[in-house]
Amino acid sequence: MAEAITTAIEPPKRFRFDWILPVLLHPGATFRKIAEQTRGVWLTPMIVLTLATLARVLISGSIRQQAALSGAPVLPPDFQYYSPEQQAQFMQAAQATSGPVFIYIFPAILALLGVWVGWLLVGGLLHLVVTMFGGRGETSYSINLVAWAGLPFAIRELVRAGAMLATRQLIDAPGLSGFAPVDPSGTATYLAALLSLVDIYLIWHMLLLIIGVKLGNSLSLVKAASGVIITLGIVVGVEALLAYLVGKLGSLTIIRPFF
Repeated sequence: MAEAITTAIEPPKRFRFDWILPVLLHPGATFRKIAEQTRGVWLTPMIVLTLATLARVLISGSIRQQAALSGAPVLPPDFQYYSPEQQAQFMQAAQATSGPVFIYIFPAILALLGVWVGWLLVGGLLHLVVTMFGGRGETSYSINLVAWAGLPFAIRELVRAGAMLATRQLIDAPGLSGFAPVDPSGTATYLAALLSLVDIYLIWHMLLLIIGVKLGNSLSLVKAASGVIITLGIVVGVEALLAYLVGKLGSLTIIRPFF
């Protein structure tokens, strides 16, 4: 009679800080481990991204507060694209919103909403698009994947925070917005908002998603890349449209935390 051997199975860890560097340096092997998980393993990257985002908000807020105390409001990155009326409205709003609530609390809330709501929306949309291409992955995997593939954005937040801390100045032209034409027309303003979301970190994020989608959904590289590009194209386009509308309606700087 064969003796039954019970193998001790290590319970899944709640926090996987040991996956952070492997995801960035060796994503293929790490995404295979993530695909094998039967529970959510998104908490670690979301905590990292949340802390990095708060650090950036805190440093940018200190710069805005210092500028408010000196009587010289900090202009938004796309201020040159505003019409004269919008510029005047911004200057008036800057005087009325120079308190700590507007400098720290509201930007932090908006930034964190962008991080967490954006993560869920991108994860759900990615799963829908990939399924249309024949993907076989679970929704939970897409949610986990988007969270871990978002680590480049945490690096971006830390880089921006470090740059602002070193120069004591806000970043004037994030992403590729510096290539947009200086024109107060609607097309140029939307183009500036769109290009401000495009940078090396977004491309890094896209590449990680393509690798993860291919491994976890049994898709070809072409289908995986097509699904990711369509998803990010929709998300970036909508986010740029929201930035454009907010700028038109209120002449205020929108917080861009996730892309």
